[in-house]
Amino acid sequence: MKKAEKISSGQLRLSRELKLLPGYFIVILWCVFTFLLLGWVFLASFSTTKEIFSNHLLQSGFHLENFRKAWVNSDVSTIFFNSLFYSLSSCALLILIASPAAYALSRFDFPGNSIIQSAFAGSMGVPVVMIVLPLFSLVAGLDVLNHTLLNRLTLIFLYTGINVPYTTIFLTAFFANLSRSFEEAASIDGCPMGKAFWLIMLPMAQPGIITVTIFNFVNIWNEYFISLIFGNSDKVRSVAVGLYSMINSMKYTGDWAGMFASVTIVFLPTLLLYLFLSERIIAGVTGGGIKG
Repeated sequence: MKKAEKISSGQLRLSRELKLLPGYFIVILWCVFTFLLLGWVFLASFSTTKEIFSNHLLQSGFHLENFRKAWVNSDVSTIFFNSLFYSLSSCALLILIASPAAYALSRFDFPGNSIIQSAFAGSMGVPVVMIVLPLFSLVAGLDVLNHTLLNRLTLIFLYTGINVPYTTIFLTAFFANLSRSFEEAASIDGCPMGKAFWLIMLPMAQPGIITVTIFNFVNIWNEYFISLIFGNSDKVRSVAVGLYSMINSMKYTGDWAGMFASVTIVFLPTLLLYLFLSERIIAGVTGGGIKG
């Protein structure tokens, strides 16, 4: 009897796996395509321009000078640190602003709660191109685009404001899954709710905070349109705009090896984030806590 049940169970699992086979095939095909594409770009960054066009990558060995020229001569260092500064600063501000807002929306039932959440959700569907003209008119009227420091702060402010709705909605759903018993226990011990949030609930929301921070970092790092419109000089522009300018300059310089080295340098931060924090991303998306 047990043997028959095992055979039946094995056949059922096999049937399920066979149904998932087309999905496995598509995932494997996509992974192979992505690996080959990124691998080719990586190898091209160590080759010469002649080898790239003749499709004989690394024929003359590794050319590390491509990265030195890209970092120094092509000014990749400037746009790299610009984007790093914008991404880290904006992500930190987003957590400071969105975390308390998300906690309040998930914990307190006050008039207008659902309206505020609906407004946040609705604003996520508004394209940036629809608001960029009034924003530019306002910023230009303040005369901050002609000052490098104020220009940088303006970009950080814009990146933060644009990503507040998504961050708040994401963290609201996460805080809603955390048990209220933690706050009740803190209240019994005489801990005020505000203090309980910063000392207890915010650390417990770490998986969600890490996940949304990674998403925001990648989004801001790869952002192009805002930086193009509001970045008034090469000193303040981000990697996306900088790389686009390099591609346009290829018709005059022809340094394709240097361009691929620049792409590799710019791509590394986001790649390393996904490689080393993939488990935390999954935990933040699927986790939550003890439901109360």
